[in-house]
Amino acid sequence: MGLTQYHRLIVPADSNHHGTLYAGSLLRLALEAGYAAAWKHVGIEANLVLRRVLNLECLRPVPVGTVIEIEGAILHRSQAYLVTGLIGKPLAPGQGPWLEGLLGFAQVDTAGKVNALPEGAGPAETPDSADWRRLSERLNKLLHLR
Repeated sequence: MGLTQYHRLIVPADSNHHGTLYAGSLLRLALEAGYAAAWKHVGIEANLVLRRVLNLECLRPVPVGTVIEIEGAILHRSQAYLVTGLIGKPLAPGQGPWLEGLLGFAQVDTAGKVNALPEGAGPAETPDSADWRRLSERLNKLLHLR
């Protein structure tokens, strides 16, 4: 399974006035985790740009001092486009994910024009768990919206 693990300590520079993860920092971390998963899937020939944030939800506050873990997987792939699913692993036992996200990336050439993904990029695969299946179902609804 092509899961990518992303870890990061939440520091005061990432926080809002409540001492929890600020939305702008959340976006940056989600982009980093999504890009890492997409790059790992495509390989060293990756020249990816963010094309679309299909969905991003912060489901619970993340306090400063927390080490977060985000899992990323490729849930959709076409000739030049792929969608990375993101799930923030629970912060405490008995909790669900703290983050769910869907980010679309396009492969581009050196001039910035859309280009086919390299041959080594494999198919999309949804990990086998209820959280991933729910995220995949959300993606199937969102892919048709323009």
